[in-house]
Amino acid sequence: MLKKNYTKTGKRCRVTFKYPNPEQADSAVLAGEFNGWSCTATPMRRLKDGSFSVTLTLDTGQTYRYRYVLDGKQWVNDPGADGYEPNEYGGENSLVAL
Repeated sequence: MLKKNYTKTGKRCRVTFKYPNPEQADSAVLAGEFNGWSCTATPMRRLKDGSFSVTLTLDTGQTYRYRYVLDGKQWVNDPGADGYEPNEYGGENSLVAL
């Protein structure tokens, strides 16, 4: 799930990424173009309902590719993404359009 809050100027957007966690993973990290696909740079916080969440401020006028990394090994897409795009590994990346 994505929640977007644009700044008054419209040049930046605070995006909250929330993953429902049906796999019941113990940890989740947000990896994408905005952090060099790092598996450590953007850890997500586990919420009381078992889901994971993190908020980033990103530039508008772009579409970013991203995925969630569960327990440091399982790459999954966001079921609430703005769209999906094939990747070079035979899967798909989630998209957030700002």
